[in-house]
Amino acid sequence: MDLINIEKAIETNLYHIHPKSNAPLHTHEGRDQIYYCIKGSGFGILENQEIELNVGDSFIVPAGTLHTLRSDGDLYVADLLVPQVDD
Repeated sequence: MDLINIEKAIETNLYHIHPKSNAPLHTHEGRDQIYYCIKGSGFGILENQEIELNVGDSFIVPAGTLHTLRSDGDLYVADLLVPQVDD
């Protein structure tokens, strides 16, 4: 396992999801996504399932799964996109 290349492939982001945000359902092939709620509240959406997010909650999206985020107020999340590793 090449940990240096895996580390280089990990992507981090911060998002502010507000009520008028309109992020479409989408997927990430070959990368799992981990969201962590840092402020506010909202919902993680996995295909046909909504998962409530509050401060301190996390939401894991397996690679290739349709997903998005929504909020009726303000939701702030940090996320990691982590490549899947084949042994």
